[in-house]
Amino acid sequence: MQIDYAIETNNLSYSFSKLDKVVDNLSLQVPSGSIYGFLGPNGAGKTTTMKLICGMLPGTYNNISLLGRRLDEAVPEVFSEVGTLIEMPSLYLNLTAYDNLRHLCVLTGLDRSVIAPVLETVGLAKTGKKLVKAFSLGMKQRLGIATAIIHKPRLLMLDEPVNGLDPAGIVEIRNLLIRLKEEHGITVFISSHLLAEIERTCDHIGIIHRGKLRYQGTMHDLTSRPGLSKEVQFLVEDAPAAAEKLLPIFPGLRVLNQRSLQLNIDEQTPVSEINRKFVELSIPVEGIDVKKGLEEWFMNLTNEK
Repeated sequence: MQIDYAIETNNLSYSFSKLDKVVDNLSLQVPSGSIYGFLGPNGAGKTTTMKLICGMLPGTYNNISLLGRRLDEAVPEVFSEVGTLIEMPSLYLNLTAYDNLRHLCVLTGLDRSVIAPVLETVGLAKTGKKLVKAFSLGMKQRLGIATAIIHKPRLLMLDEPVNGLDPAGIVEIRNLLIRLKEEHGITVFISSHLLAEIERTCDHIGIIHRGKLRYQGTMHDLTSRPGLSKEVQFLVEDAPAAAEKLLPIFPGLRVLNQRSLQLNIDEQTPVSEINRKFVELSIPVEGIDVKKGLEEWFMNLTNEK
């Protein structure tokens, strides 16, 4: 069965100078209908790649396809089906959310009837006469996404959309992106350097470092990698006494100090199962701290050394 890709690149490379190859033979495959996380540390080449895909940098573009069409043959028509938000959204701070979108409709020839449904989609329908300059950063980001989807694109490309947001704002954007995929059928391509957020939001992932693609696949395949483990620390009243009871069941258990125990378990093993054994042995657990092996693997993968 042939997979339909919303974005496909074939050995894509780009340099700003002869000594500085920012993107190095990058071959991306973004399945239609997915939320694809493009992950990498700052300076890895994420924004440059997105600008190339969007035709914002000079090039031949014969090795980039959008929505099944080769970019060099489909410009500019294909961008009528693509929404982009690269870097900070450009908004009129002294206008309301509605008036920002109304101005965009005038510029692009869209009917004003599209504004209310889009504001409802991004959760800004009740902002009324509130000016954008009084919006939180998360609200501004949602309005920026509204400007990118007002023409009902099939593909949405977002560069670091949760950068600088507080936890509540991050959750708002996460829920919005999932809703855009599930309710509107939009393919979402999102770049980020935040592994935890990509893990919660995306079903497919590509990891880039120094311009090279280090991993590409489903999030399920990534978290199911052989040997991937997570480190779990348990806070108890008397760690040495608890360890005596637990060591026959968990030989790898370590006593960190008088109140802390550490155990490395497979990524797929629920922590709740381990906690149940503590309860069965009458060992009260006062706290649990999980450090995912996925984070350690990602840090090793993108280590500068």
